[in-house]
Amino acid sequence: MQVLLRHLTLFLVFTTAFACSDRNKKIHAETDSPIVEGKSHDDKSVDKLVLSDSEWKARLTPIQFNILREKGTEPAFSGEYNAYKKDGLYVCSACDNPLFDSTTKFDSGTGWPSYTEPVSTKRVLKVADNSYGMSRIEVKCARCDGHLGHIFNDGPAPTGERWCINSASLKFRARDNLDDDEDHVSK
Repeated sequence: MQVLLRHLTLFLVFTTAFACSDRNKKIHAETDSPIVEGKSHDDKSVDKLVLSDSEWKARLTPIQFNILREKGTEPAFSGEYNAYKKDGLYVCSACDNPLFDSTTKFDSGTGWPSYTEPVSTKRVLKVADNSYGMSRIEVKCARCDGHLGHIFNDGPAPTGERWCINSASLKFRARDNLDDDEDHVSK
């Protein structure tokens, strides 16, 4: 029975991805402009963090390393933040770069945390991903180049985008525990 459920989940994931690939052409067009490193809208530098594989392995859990450094994907509905509802900020689990505000999170029904937009487009990178016979946009952390997930053009208003992100690539910071700099980023 578990094998059947696993195959059904994989089928649904790939079917959704294929169905979304045509709608992602609009997003592909937006990635033609280069992502500018440096100052973001919150006037904070996004300095690069470059480590060797052995340094990343020492810093990350095995699943975090697989997802962030090897472009893996956690199984649907298995991630810590899929149904998480608390108010705050999601940061990169590898480098603490602020990525998503909880006010942009929504239940996409896909099994992965989904957001309508990042806290700043300067905090993420969009990269064309044509792997597995699909045309998608990969989302990477602008600071450490860690793989976060993918963007699909089937999200709710106001953006119409679904930023589908692996829980293992994120850490949550409650809004009441944010320092002034982080709170400024999330608004």
